[in-house]
Amino acid sequence: MLRGGENAAIRVLSGADIASVLTPQQVIERVQEAYLWKAQGRTATFPLVFHEFTPGVADMDIKSGHLAPAGLFGLKLVSFFAPNAASGLPVLYGTILLADDATGAPLALMEGTHLTGLRTGAAAAIGALHLARPESERFLIVGAGHQCVFQVGAMACAFPQLKQVMICDPLDFGNAVKRAATLAQEAPGAIGMELPGHLEILAVRDLEEAVRTSDIITTATPAREPLIDDGWVQPGTHFSCVGSDMPGKQELDPRILARSRVFVDDLPQCLEVGEIELAVKAGFISAEDIIGEIGMIMPRCAEEKLAQESGTCGSAEGSAEGATPGDGAPVQGRTSPEDITVFDSTGIALQDLAAARAAFDAAEAAGLGVVAAL
Repeated sequence: MLRGGENAAIRVLSGADIASVLTPQQVIERVQEAYLWKAQGRTATFPLVFHEFTPGVADMDIKSGHLAPAGLFGLKLVSFFAPNAASGLPVLYGTILLADDATGAPLALMEGTHLTGLRTGAAAAIGALHLARPESERFLIVGAGHQCVFQVGAMACAFPQLKQVMICDPLDFGNAVKRAATLAQEAPGAIGMELPGHLEILAVRDLEEAVRTSDIITTATPAREPLIDDGWVQPGTHFSCVGSDMPGKQELDPRILARSRVFVDDLPQCLEVGEIELAVKAGFISAEDIIGEIGMIMPRCAEEKLAQESGTCGSAEGSAEGATPGDGAPVQGRTSPEDITVFDSTGIALQDLAAARAAFDAAEAAGLGVVAAL
């Protein structure tokens, strides 16, 4: 922190810097902490800024927020310029700025694309960690794109006993085959960890059969029509949905949501752009059917852990259902092995700030990046 007379300095971190010091487990811990703080009313998210330079061709958005318990605020700027592809440039750029909330001084400027992958994988894993059956062994990732390695790495951290990962690309089976063949080799460089040697990774063509035999399913596609039919889903299945992040996107048959315990990362945002958006508009569910935000489960989990350790397991029964973020009332996640559970994660600024905080701390400890005076 700054003292009187000091000039501000900022640490600039590249994607390579971040990849060399940050693992999915570190990001899971920080994002989970941010979700809990949000449920306790100790954070703030600010209005989204969005501008189209050329509709459908070039745009930008800014997500920002405040992690008060960490003493940080900041923003993520993402730009999309489709013509870049013809020039060999990235179509997407992401940049994150962190600042000290005691002085306003900027602390770090970092590449945000890699961090976005890590925090999105962490979000899906956190949803599963609190809602899936603890003994889950079979994981299906629907989507074989950039997110795949982040999703598999984070889920392997959250569920060390996983035995099988199935990868499905609903549009191109060949993509799933390539991803399954290279994922284990890709992981150390991409996410800073080796996947467990016992983990079987395979491409699947038959999505229905894969859904029927999965314990945990993450959907990470740009689909605008349901990919997974209600009739395929077995009791006890958990879904973490991270693909729906703008109006009109949809990956699940809305009838699945109608018979599930549904949780979200941010209710107002999910109602506008998340997996629940179209199901609510079509009348399959209502906003009142959403059990709560994911951080609201965490106080209950802590209570139950303490109860188990003290021999009074079950003492947390009676916690409020339908509580609101910030009121301090925990809610119950999974109520039985037969429950179908859904976590709708649209991606919020607090995830980005939590991941950036982890990257900043790790890079500072390792002396990585370029420190520049302002």
